[in-house]
Amino acid sequence: MRFTLRQLQIFVAVAQHESVSRAAESLALSQSAASTALTELERQTDCQLFDRAGKRVSLNALGHQLLPQAMALINQAKAIENLLDGRSSFGSLAVGATLTIGNYLATLLIGSFMQRHPECRVKLQVQNTANVVQQVAHYELDLGLIEGDCRHPDIEVQPWVQDELVVFCAPSHPLAGRGRASLAELTAEAWILRESGSGTRLTFEQALRTHLAELNVRLELEHTEAIKRAVESGLGIGCISRLALRDAFRRGSLVALETPDLDLRRQFYFIWHRQKYQTAAMREFLEQCRQLTAGVERSDQVQLLPIA
Repeated sequence: MRFTLRQLQIFVAVAQHESVSRAAESLALSQSAASTALTELERQTDCQLFDRAGKRVSLNALGHQLLPQAMALINQAKAIENLLDGRSSFGSLAVGATLTIGNYLATLLIGSFMQRHPECRVKLQVQNTANVVQQVAHYELDLGLIEGDCRHPDIEVQPWVQDELVVFCAPSHPLAGRGRASLAELTAEAWILRESGSGTRLTFEQALRTHLAELNVRLELEHTEAIKRAVESGLGIGCISRLALRDAFRRGSLVALETPDLDLRRQFYFIWHRQKYQTAAMREFLEQCRQLTAGVERSDQVQLLPIA
């Protein structure tokens, strides 16, 4: 072979950091050693992989083609190294989850996974759909669990479980006694909604699009718990996942409003980069997610067992 795994590791680090010095620091190498290895890789293969502008380097077209294959090869090499060292192949797992999934499903899934594989280094990031998609596309996350659409050409999308948004209000709200609201009544209310870029907001706006309804949006908040508190305080009505509201509905601190004019159904999805090597940790975590939702029609019907 005309290259080494170490050279590919340095190539990947430089591609991710867009800087030889930062890549060298991340690998605990001197800048000269990293620069020499990168130069040697390009010389040995007679290929230029980066465009250089001063100290900044960025992948060219060939470099972009090489990056996912180099990352997959390095991940496979790490799995082999762990196996030969007598360790489990569950080295690390980086998961991104959108807020509803992250707050009400992913934390328990991650906890259960870590109990089964305490040797595995696990990271969970909870963000909105747009950010999770971006990080998966840039190989910063192994997997994403999202509640919004993803049409990125480099990302594999697989359906997981159905979900449904629900409009809700405080028990003292005039609509609470009836438990339902027409489109005309909804447009007359003040709203507390998720921020743009979230899967929840996208689903809500798509449901309203065919009705051409203009809403009075009083507050936009990034967290479902903050939306629930604002609605409980009488600041307006809201619309988030039934999964996030089921405990509040049981307590009676919030009231669901039927909205026959709106289709608020949606899907939760798994996403990963099409060219990413699927590690044993990724495969087992996906299987664990599927087992949790086996036989249920909607996310709020999932039985959330406490972690021992």
